[in-house]
Amino acid sequence: MPGLVTTGLPPETGPQHGSVDACDREPIHVPGSIQPHGMILVADPVTFRIVAGAGEIETLLAPHWLGVHLDDILRHPVSARLADPSGGVPGPSVTLLQIDGIDVMFDATIHRSPTAIIVELEPAPPTMPSPIEMLAAMENAAATFEQAFGLRELCERAARIFRQVTGFDRVMVYRFHEDGTGVVVAEDRDPALRSFLNQHFPASDIPRQARALYVRNRVRVIPDIAYEPAPLRPFGNDALDMSDVALRSVSPTHLRYLANMGVAASASVSIVRDGALWGLIACHHPTPKLLPLHARMACRALAGSLSRQIRAKEDAELFRERIRLRTAEDAVMLRLGSDISLAGLFAIAGDDLARMLGADSFAAVRGTELFVAGRSPRHHDIRKIAAHVVDLARTVPFATDRMAEYLPDAVACQDLASGVLAVTMATEEPTILLWFRAEQIAVVNWAGNPQKDVPVDLHTPLTPRASFEIWSEAVRGRSAPWTLFEIEAAGRLKRTMYDARQHRRLFEINRELMATIADNESLLLQKDYLIKEVHHRVQNSLQLVSAFLGLQGRAVGDSVLTSHLIEAQRRLSAVAMVHRRLHSDEHLQAIDLARYIGDLCTEIRSTMDGSWGAQIQLDLVPILMSTDRAVHVGLILTELVINANKYAYAGGSGPITIALEQQQARFLLIVADRGSGKSGQGMGFGSRMLASMVARLAGTMAETDNCPGLRVTIAAPIGEP
Repeated sequence: MPGLVTTGLPPETGPQHGSVDACDREPIHVPGSIQPHGMILVADPVTFRIVAGAGEIETLLAPHWLGVHLDDILRHPVSARLADPSGGVPGPSVTLLQIDGIDVMFDATIHRSPTAIIVELEPAPPTMPSPIEMLAAMENAAATFEQAFGLRELCERAARIFRQVTGFDRVMVYRFHEDGTGVVVAEDRDPALRSFLNQHFPASDIPRQARALYVRNRVRVIPDIAYEPAPLRPFGNDALDMSDVALRSVSPTHLRYLANMGVAASASVSIVRDGALWGLIACHHPTPKLLPLHARMACRALAGSLSRQIRAKEDAELFRERIRLRTAEDAVMLRLGSDISLAGLFAIAGDDLARMLGADSFAAVRGTELFVAGRSPRHHDIRKIAAHVVDLARTVPFATDRMAEYLPDAVACQDLASGVLAVTMATEEPTILLWFRAEQIAVVNWAGNPQKDVPVDLHTPLTPRASFEIWSEAVRGRSAPWTLFEIEAAGRLKRTMYDARQHRRLFEINRELMATIADNESLLLQKDYLIKEVHHRVQNSLQLVSAFLGLQGRAVGDSVLTSHLIEAQRRLSAVAMVHRRLHSDEHLQAIDLARYIGDLCTEIRSTMDGSWGAQIQLDLVPILMSTDRAVHVGLILTELVINANKYAYAGGSGPITIALEQQQARFLLIVADRGSGKSGQGMGFGSRMLASMVARLAGTMAETDNCPGLRVTIAAPIGEP
């Protein structure tokens, strides 16, 4: 049964073991033997004569091979190619050939290094896909990767594709954390096999030296864990470095580990991002299974495509986070005019300052003054934390997701302030700005108990874990970590506020000069008041009409007419949302389309069945757009969501992804579902209205297969064409 313990370790850290060091001592790169489904020949790099080998060389390749020239036994002039600097250089360079054996055709892989030339020979499959078929399959896979929304969906698609390519019954995408622990983030499997999805594995399961070999040797296959190793011959060659050899024999500890998992054959494909091991494609099969060379080469190429898409998704997420923070900073600083003090800003914008950095509360401490917003710790706890960080945060921001480790007294308020981000402003009395994040008690599911260590005695044989039953631990005293961009934003906010304070002093000096334009300002204020009053009345009218539509829909007693009235109410909500945004943001000409769409989706959810609550996923880039065009976009989005609600899942609920992207001077609005796809060619009122709205935007609409489901893409200029 799964266990549950409480620990102070964060999910990313996990337990640290002596077993990690023990595993790192195992010489896995010099096993002295190979897996017997192939053969290797080792030649002198100067004379090209064979000095060692392993496998059934006599029966499958040549009865007499030791001391024979490499060209003669392979019946190819490989020595000239390897001796030519353009054909092979020291290091893990590779040459691929097909070699005729005794009644067997072999795929040959030749590695040249300064100390040896190693030839790997594996029986070639009787048939294999043509190059055109392989290229087409890889192009389709790359296109599938590109269409994924976000990193999680990308990994899920990768698991499915690699299972199709390899034929293994369970394929997992395994991601490493910085400390070497890992987690299965996606999985595709035969339903008869157990799942490891979202389960964590300690660093000792894949030690440092194994991770280093995964970077160097990107594809690793064990066709049968019950194999008998084929030793290098003549004996005494067991010190040969086989780091680049795919046939290299596997650590007995790892073989027992796989047996304990119920695995008979395995394959792993490295996901390398910027030269570092990001994760693995881990493939398992309950019976012995061979993965031929052409399939391994395809897996390596697909892993390269996957790693590029991972980088693109992660970089895009970082870019969106930076844009979001910049937008939030601008919104807060717009409220800090020359006529308001810092104390005034804290009093009216404390909640905005907290939301800006994703904090649960915000506090500003200056001498005896204390400004608090949100669900914050007690005042005396805030002052203790401020006194502790005042000097730490003078030059650069101070940030931690585990405050109790820096200030033991903070344990008393860790439920509200496990995470602290602080900056100190150099005012007459230091002003300390503090953001707090509440404790997040995280339950981490490990595949087996990671606390169970193995002996670290140098003379004690290594043994793997025998159980992979889910073992849970609760992590306390930690908050969500602060991102680098959030820390940078806090530093920028400090500098901006300090500059604003200096400007305020200049403002006080020049106050008298501003009296001459007071009348003009009064007129402008009156104009703003009248405009707000107009918007207020328009908003009330729109809400009244919406309420009438709702009442009529409930009273009419006709389900078809009721559904039409509800659709009309949703369309009216799209227009009303623009007016509310104008009133709240005090902008008349343009609005943030991303915020508008987010608020509109919230209202749409409220009119749908409760099962849709978590099904609508948003991926929105901030875009400034005129209010007139935003109304059209809102009506288009409402219509597309109504269509997905009605037709995609046969009356039930299901995922709907809404994305907003910018391509130079155009925007893309994408609405995708995972349902039954497009049905019919209807041209009802909704379809005609949709076509009309797209035409008014001078845009285009494309409907494509989302595999499964329907993907609708609206493309149009951001401004007037």
